[in-house]
Amino acid sequence: MKFQEGDKVVVKATGERGEVVEWINKKMLTIDVDGIRFPVYADQIDFPYFDAFNTPAAATKKKNLTLSALKPEKTVKKIIERDGVWLSFFPVLDKDVFDDDIISHYKIHLLNHTDDDMLVELSFYYGITKQMDLKHSIRALEDLYLFDLPFDNLNDQPKIDFNFSLLTADKKRVPHFEVIFKPKPKQIFKWSEEVLLNQKASFLVNLFETYPIKAFEAPVDDMDKLRAAGFKIYPADKIKRNLPAPRTLIDLHAEKLIDHPDRLDASQIFDLQTKAFDKFLEEACAHGLKQLIVIHGVGTGKLKDEIHEILRHRKDVSSFVNRLHPQFGYGATEIFLN
Repeated sequence: MKFQEGDKVVVKATGERGEVVEWINKKMLTIDVDGIRFPVYADQIDFPYFDAFNTPAAATKKKNLTLSALKPEKTVKKIIERDGVWLSFFPVLDKDVFDDDIISHYKIHLLNHTDDDMLVELSFYYGITKQMDLKHSIRALEDLYLFDLPFDNLNDQPKIDFNFSLLTADKKRVPHFEVIFKPKPKQIFKWSEEVLLNQKASFLVNLFETYPIKAFEAPVDDMDKLRAAGFKIYPADKIKRNLPAPRTLIDLHAEKLIDHPDRLDASQIFDLQTKAFDKFLEEACAHGLKQLIVIHGVGTGKLKDEIHEILRHRKDVSSFVNRLHPQFGYGATEIFLN
């Protein structure tokens, strides 16, 4: 190949100078410009001395320029939008027996598009079998290479359990934040096709937008202000007396929630199940429970995915996990509250 790792290069369109990090596939590679890594096509860069040869002669004939007259070269910095933490999938191509391009594997990077320095701990699984544990810090606006995911292993139920924490503790924000990502083969195939069709380098998956803050707890002094504003304030013990008995487990199968579930269609049953879960979670938080189990079954995974989406956006949920349970198999999720 024309370029090798470590070669100094220049981006033709912008004049930025950088260094080759690695080849992604036969047409695209990753370069580093001022500490920022991004993918480019090989025909979009060149060696710096080629750039000098292609400069018009008139531009090269300068008259007795002194060092004081030389202006410092301007560095074009890449602007990164603060839009959250992402997983980046770089498809690496290979040839099959018919000399057609196929995806060999994905290079997976973690992109920290926030202003927070974080510690990330992850466990990678195929099904219930753990493959690896990783622990690494990632600075604000930087990216971190994680591992390679073989294309053929997408059907082996890959799963990544992330646990994020801030390198500098912040009393206003949660001490740690768990995110579970399970790549869905059909969706990954679709995104891969779009990347190759549009000649892009990668596709992104958002893990979260902002590191969550702690749930607001009104100081005692603020209670009088709330009363003065017209809010009704009830003692916590009185509220608990009127709550249903605390439950640490709920079964969301339709037949457990209502009689004659056969009279409802699928969308009505789904709505019933999500509302029952919301109520169960609110009651558990009001009782100050710390650990819960929700039985959602396996099925198509739609109900489980909806429950996990709800949990990701709850500030009173410290973590949750869907793992093999001796009684419920993969049909239940354990929830841990703050």
